[in-house]
Amino acid sequence: MQSNRRALMKGVALMITAAGTRGALAQEAPVPLPDGAASKHDFDYFLGSWRVEHRRLRKRLAGSNDWEEFAGRTHCQQLFGGLVNLNESVSYRGGRTSYGMGLRALDEPGGRWADWYLAASDLSKIDPPLYGRFADGVGTFYARETFEGRPVLVRGRFSSVNRDEARWEQAFSTDDGASWETNWVMRYLRTAPPS
Repeated sequence: MQSNRRALMKGVALMITAAGTRGALAQEAPVPLPDGAASKHDFDYFLGSWRVEHRRLRKRLAGSNDWEEFAGRTHCQQLFGGLVNLNESVSYRGGRTSYGMGLRALDEPGGRWADWYLAASDLSKIDPPLYGRFADGVGTFYARETFEGRPVLVRGRFSSVNRDEARWEQAFSTDDGASWETNWVMRYLRTAPPS
């Protein structure tokens, strides 16, 4: 069963990377990235299984301070000798179970990572990649997207990263990064080391 799951995950990662990496990694990052270069070991801390505590803004870009909290879990593994890592996630929100997958691929020549998300609710569409790298223990990633018809700059940030706990947060900016609204925070608590 475990070997079938790994084979399936490798197949999915290979298809997504083949379909999207060539063109995506050739694109410019939407904003200048911190100095430094990405390493295939940047996400080593994330390998293994985690319990996830979600805190999500109910309405984005609406001046709201109404947050919802829900639980989840995720498992992250690396592929292709550390050049790719992916995490399969499950969340339990509003009485529903949702599935998704994060996929990160290292662009060694560009010294950065590309980070995609695929939601099981629409397997025909993968979000545009966020581009970024780690500096001083914080991974910062950016993408230009549209939210409810408005262009937004999206920032994903990995922080407080260690073997037992990590944090990810997403923020939107409508003024090209002059101000940010954080709309989703995930706290990861390790439940099992990498297998």
